[in-house]
Formats: sequence, C-alpha cells, structure tokens
Amino acid sequence: MSADDEKVRLTCARPASSSDLECMLTALAETIDADLATQMQTCVHCGLCAETCHYFVTTGGAKDIPAYKASLVTSVFARYHTLSGKYLPFLNKAKALDAELVREWIDALYGRCSLCGRCTINCTMGISLERIIRAGRSAIASVGMVPSELQSTVDKAVNTGNNMGITEEEWLETIDWLQDELRGETGDNAAEMPIDRKQVDILYAINPREAKFYPLSLLAAGKVFYAAKASWTFASDAYDVTNYALFSGDDEAGAAIARRLQETAKRLGAKRIILGECGHGFNANRWEGVEWRQSEDDLPMTSILELMECYLKEGRIKVDPAKNRNRCTLHDPCNLVRLGGVSEPQRYLLKETVSDFVEMSPNRENNFCCGGGGGQLSMTRFADRRIEAGKVKADQIRTTGAQVVVTPCHNCIDQLSELNKHYKLNTEVKTVTEIVADAIVLLPTTSTTVASPKP
Repeated sequence: MSADDEKVRLTCARPASSSDLECMLTALAETIDADLATQMQTCVHCGLCAETCHYFVTTGGAKDIPAYKASLVTSVFARYHTLSGKYLPFLNKAKALDAELVREWIDALYGRCSLCGRCTINCTMGISLERIIRAGRSAIASVGMVPSELQSTVDKAVNTGNNMGITEEEWLETIDWLQDELRGETGDNAAEMPIDRKQVDILYAINPREAKFYPLSLLAAGKVFYAAKASWTFASDAYDVTNYALFSGDDEAGAAIARRLQETAKRLGAKRIILGECGHGFNANRWEGVEWRQSEDDLPMTSILELMECYLKEGRIKVDPAKNRNRCTLHDPCNLVRLGGVSEPQRYLLKETVSDFVEMSPNRENNFCCGGGGGQLSMTRFADRRIEAGKVKADQIRTTGAQVVVTPCHNCIDQLSELNKHYKLNTEVKTVTEIVADAIVLLPTTSTTVASPKP
C-alpha cells in the first residue's frame, strides 16, 4: 500500500461497530431491488469494463476496475441473500461484512468512482455497475460513515437551503449587483434580474457556486432571458439545483432537497422549472428525484440548454457566431448526457454561436468523465486520485487544439479548471449559457421590454 493510500485509509472512517454492520446489511437489502439483484449475479468477469473507467486507464490498478469495485458489494449481498453464499461462500467468493471490508468499501466506492456510468453502457451483460456502487454508498450513508467532506455538503444544503450556505442577504446583494451589470450591458435601465416574482413562466434554479464564485454565468442567463423577453424569476431561498445526496447515497436527504425546489416553484406560481447548468443537478431533479419523492404533481423540469435551443429555433434570440472566434470543444457531463439523455441541444447551440467548434473523441454518451462527479470535488482526501484520473480528459482536450472548453456543468467546470492548470492546457473554461450570451445580438426592439408586475 502506498503512503498516499495509507493516508486515505486512516481518514476513511471510524471502525464500524456490530450494530453498524447490521444497519448496513438492512439498508443494502432495502436498496437493491429484484432487477438489480439479478444483475449482480450475471457478471462473467470478462474485464471489458476496465478500459471504460478513467481511473483504471490512468493507473492500470486492479482496484480501479469497475467490476472489482462492484464485486465488493455483490460479494456481501451474495453472502446473506443467496443459498450458495450462505452455505458454500467459496463458490462465488461471498464475503461477510466486517469493519475492514467497510473501510475498503469507503475507499473504493467513494474514492475510486465518480458514478459516471460509462462502465455500464459498455458492459456486455448490461449490468448497472454504477447502481451497484451507489447501493453500497447508500448502505454506508445509513450509518453515517459517508466521508465527512461530502456529508457536510449534503448537511449544508439540508440546513441552509443551498450547498454553499449562502445567506439570503448575500444572495440578494449579488442579484442587485448583477442587475446593474445587465443594465449596463444592454443599455436598458428597465432590464431586470427578477427575484421572487410571482405567476411567471419560469423559475430558474441555479448552482450556488455561480452565486459564490461564477456570478457572470448568472449574468449570461439574465441576458438570454432578457433577449428572449422571457417571463422568469430567481427565488430568494430554496433555489439550489444541486443535490449531493445523489453522491452520498442518502435518498431521504435527496428527496428533501429536491422537494424544496418544487415547493418554491409552486409557491411563486411558476409554470415550470428551468434547471441551470449542473449535470448531477439535472439528473437528481429530473430523474432520480422523481423516484425519491414519489410525487405525482411535479411541475415540468427542463434544462436551460433545451430552453435556449427553443429560443434560437423560434427566433426569440439572435446570435452572431463571429463573436466567438476561438476554437471551442465540448465536454459532456456524465449525469446530463450519459445518465440524463440530453446531448444534442448543446451541440446545436455551439454550432450556431461559435465560429470553430470541434468535438472531442469519444463524445456524447461515450465521453470520458472529467473526474469531478460522484462527489469527488468535495472529498479532498481523494484529490490526488481525482487529478490523476483526469489525465484522460486532459489528453482529450489537448488533442482537439481548442482554446475554449465548454461544458454545461459547474462540477465539471471546477474539475476542468484544475486539470487546465495541472496539465498546462492553456484553455478557457466556460458554460454554454456564457457562450450563447456572448453571441447574442441585441435588437433595438429589445430595449422596449416591459417589466413584469412586482410580486
């Protein structure tokens, strides 16, 4: 074991007690349904999943093979829920759960996986490997042994309404400043960044990192809405599109976070929720959150990418690709594209708004994870692994010769920014909304926008 791995092992968690082990086994049984249980018994150990994982590609280590990581969970499930596992465990390498195995779970399931799902789409048996790994995470979450940095992000979202802990005062001050910026950029003193406006078409949900570190991406969204003469609003609280419970494995917390966004939209009388550029936020709200909440009266949820595509096709915004002359490439966020099904709107937008767009290879659902998902950005103990595994993405970017890397996800932006610095890529990293906003041509009639009624 390397000194680095030993350091990680020692910080992984407290030793699991016998009651912890019992709770984990119960949680695992409750998380794994019949379909997944069947899949867990079908691995033929072909090893083809290895080359699909950015961790394995960079390290070549057996512990980084997706099937190995999943087997840590399947071996325990087999020990307690199959006949051969109970009475002849050596036949299928079934293992009893103990404190040392829990440590290995934490190291492998959190520290060597970003839940990107690339292994699943390349599995010859169709096994949902990332679902198995997340089931293991759920068992860990049931006894409060999630890596503390990741858990604190979830706790902050639950306790404060957003995962950055931004106060309402800070948020309102940011919006006020951005409204001044929008008016300066458009030359229209009536231009607004509305907040808590009622009976609008759109509630725009944001990643709090935008408010804290990337406010210009919010300004870009405001410019797009302004040019399209949209009926929209921000909310003063419970506006967070992110949901790190997707990564921690805590469905109950995930449901609570996702539910609040729906409640905010209904309180304001919005007709739909537009989800900002956050890959896992899209997946957690549009797909997984629906299952967590078991709700039948959700408002429609759409990605800002799909909305901007409609705006452009309908002629509600005009763009000039000559305004974006640098070569651009596109990174596909795993949760948005591979796991979320949204791959083409961003490509349409870039082809219409930049002069030189080049694809990475592979791309779309086969694109490699950048390494920032799965909660990796929050878990500083695994940072060295995250940057090392990101070399696959860095090499993809370098091959394109792009000067700008565009990605519709702020987790990806943070990771790509670190990769840019570490691997000396000399690129700029931007959101799709920023690219679209940069290309917008404001027509003279736009300045006659009439402000919507105040709440």
